[in-house]
Amino acid sequence: MTAGPRVEYTGIRELRGPLVVVTGVRGVGWDEFARIRLATGEVRHGLVLEADRDLAVVEVLEGTAGMDTAGTQVEFTGEPLRIPVGPGWLGRVCNGRGDPVDGGPPVFGARLAEVSGAPINPVHREPPAEPVLTGLSAVDALTTLVRGQKLPVFSPPGLPHLELATQIAAQATAVGEPFSVVFAGMGLTHGDVAHVRDSLARRSAAGELVLLVNTADEPVIERILTPRLALTIAEELAFDAGRHVLVVLSDMTSYAEALREISAARGEIPGRRAYPGYLYSDLAAIYERCGRIRGRAGSVTVLPVLTMPGGDITHPVPDLTGYITEGQVVLSRERSGYPPVDPLSSLSRLMRAGAGPDRTRADHLPVAAQLVAALARARQVRELSDLIGATALSRTDRAYLEFEEAFRRDLVAQRPDESRSFDDTLDRAWRVLLHLPVRELTMLPRELVDLHRAG
Repeated sequence: MTAGPRVEYTGIRELRGPLVVVTGVRGVGWDEFARIRLATGEVRHGLVLEADRDLAVVEVLEGTAGMDTAGTQVEFTGEPLRIPVGPGWLGRVCNGRGDPVDGGPPVFGARLAEVSGAPINPVHREPPAEPVLTGLSAVDALTTLVRGQKLPVFSPPGLPHLELATQIAAQATAVGEPFSVVFAGMGLTHGDVAHVRDSLARRSAAGELVLLVNTADEPVIERILTPRLALTIAEELAFDAGRHVLVVLSDMTSYAEALREISAARGEIPGRRAYPGYLYSDLAAIYERCGRIRGRAGSVTVLPVLTMPGGDITHPVPDLTGYITEGQVVLSRERSGYPPVDPLSSLSRLMRAGAGPDRTRADHLPVAAQLVAALARARQVRELSDLIGATALSRTDRAYLEFEEAFRRDLVAQRPDESRSFDDTLDRAWRVLLHLPVRELTMLPRELVDLHRAG
C-alpha cells in the first residue's frame, strides 16, 4: 500500500455499519484508498465508495467496531488501493486483506498493481484452449476445465463443496507447464481454514500456492476485497511470469451477502431478494478478469464455488453466475458418495476447446458423449423400473442399470485425497461403457470398441 499526498479530515458525521461518512472533503474520488487513524493510535484502511461535493463515504476494511466519531482522522492518499505483486506471494498465507498470517514478513514485489483491476480487453483476448486437469474423474472426463475458462461449482448447503474445491486446488495441473493456484476463502469457519491449510500444505511448500483466507468472524467488508486481491496476484503470475494460474473463489455466496449488507448500509434501493441491482455487473467485473491474452504465455482460470441457498439454482447468485460463466459443475443431494457431482446437470461449454487429439486423448470427446447419452437413457430406465419393477425390464434395460451402477462406483467415486491420471480416468470410462451391449455404443468408432473389448 503506497502513500500519497497527506490530507487529513476529522469531520466524521456518521458511522453506519462498516461505513464512515466524512464531511468537508475536497478532491476525493471514487475507489480512493484511505487511512483511518483512531484516537487510540490504531490505523485502519478504507476505500471510498461514494464522493459527492464535500461528502465521502468510506468502507472500512477492518470494520468500524471500537471507532468513535470524535478523535478519528481520515487521510486520503489520492490514489486507488495498490498491492505489491510478483512471485513473493507464492507459498504465503494471508488474510483477506493480504496481510500475512503465517508468521512471515510482509509480501514485497517489484511493482504495485491496482486491486480493482479491469476485465481483459476483448480485442486482446485469446480463446481458451488446452486443459487444466484436476485429477477428479467426474470433472476431467465430462466437464473438462479449460485454461482461461470460468467454470463455477454450484452446491446445495451441507454438501462437501469446500472439500471438492481444496481437492481441485491441491491436484490441478497444466500438464507439465508452469502452474500456480490462488485460493481465496471467504466467510470460512476456523475449522474450514484448518482443513484448507492442511489439504494445501504440500502445494504451498512447493511454492505453487497463494492462500488468502477471510474467516466468518472477520469484517464482512473484507470479503469484497478478497477475490479482487486474488485476481490481481494471479494476473501478474500469469501475464508477466508466464504461469497458468487457477483461481479458486469459495464461497461467492458469502461475497454476495457481504455486498448486500454494504448496499443496505448505504441505503440503496434493493433488487431481487434484497441484493443490490448491480449484483450482475459486480460479479461480471470479477469473473471477466480471467482468460488468456494474445501474445502472452500464461492464463488465468477461475473456479468460483458457491452455495445455493435452499438448494435453489434460480437464486440470484447462481442464476447470475450462470449467465456470466461458461458452464457449471452441479453437486446434488441425490448423488451418494464423494464427490456428489450430478453429471447430467453439469456442463463445460468450452470442453471441446481443451479436449481431444493433442490435448487430452483422441477418444476423449466421443467417450464423454457416449457416457452422457447412456446416463440419460439409464435415468429413463430407472424411472421405468420404479413403475413396473426390475424383473419386467428387457436385458438391454438391465444392462443400462448395471452401467449406471458401474459409472457411480468405478468412475465417479473417488477419495478426497485421490488424484487420478487422465489415462486412468478414460480407461475406467471404457470399462464402465463395456457393461452395455456393443450395439448401444453408437457414438464410438467400432474399431475402438473392438480394441477395448479385446484388451
